[in-house]
Amino acid sequence: MGIGENGHITFSDQSSAQFDDPRSIKVVQLDDRSRQQQVNNGCFPDFDSVPAQAITLTYPALMAAKAVIGIVPGAHKAPAVKATLSDPVSPSCPATILRSHPDATLYLDREAASLL
Repeated sequence: MGIGENGHITFSDQSSAQFDDPRSIKVVQLDDRSRQQQVNNGCFPDFDSVPAQAITLTYPALMAAKAVIGIVPGAHKAPAVKATLSDPVSPSCPATILRSHPDATLYLDREAASLL
């Protein structure tokens, strides 16, 4: 998995992050920052080509995995990485939930780790 520029994981942005969601998967609305990130990552040619919705795993489904491995590259992810590792565990930075998993590992490049 990865961490989004806004601290989301699994496409579940702050507005849809429910740490106690009863579902395993759901359809979520992508906020503009998440949609722009898809363009920046080269997944889509322009903002209007990015779908406004995505199917995603919920946080309980992700946290039920025996192990969670994240790969987070790039300086543009550094603020989200810092928040993930230092902010209180909260849906305001959904990736903070990874700190409550018994076997979560993040692999960061030098740029993503630059604010640590």
